[in-house]
Amino acid sequence: MRWSMTGVGTLILKVNGSFKTVIARPSDTLVDVVRGQLQLTGAKPACETGDCGACTLLVDGLPVKACLVLAVEAVGHEITTIEGLPLVPMQKAFVDKFATSCGYCIPGFILNAHALAVHHPDADDAVIAEWLDSNLCRCMSYSEIRDAVRSVLAGEY
Repeated sequence: MRWSMTGVGTLILKVNGSFKTVIARPSDTLVDVVRGQLQLTGAKPACETGDCGACTLLVDGLPVKACLVLAVEAVGHEITTIEGLPLVPMQKAFVDKFATSCGYCIPGFILNAHALAVHHPDADDAVIAEWLDSNLCRCMSYSEIRDAVRSVLAGEY
């Protein structure tokens, strides 16, 4: 990483398994760089305070609010966006259980729920609720999302 006198620098990020070179300022957030420079628009800049989870990405396999992470902080880490997530059971479950509604927040929910299934395959309802609390949806009930997560954890997919 090298910053110019104008405050702009070149970063190399590992995104969806490939190394990408981006130009960023020290204050640029990961969601803005991923969307603006890499054209990976699944993560959405919604609240920009870390409250809603629409910007969720996986960093080293764990969900993070990409509006709160500086792009420079992601150097040396594996970033996974919804576009780079291979077809996983959670995606099919969200479709089959009608847990998609308008779709704005769904990429963040899917990434979060996928990480939950990977790290806590035996999660009970309390753990599921704790993980899903980090994401908000304004258009639908959460029951379909919980049903999708439960179905994957139950081995239906």
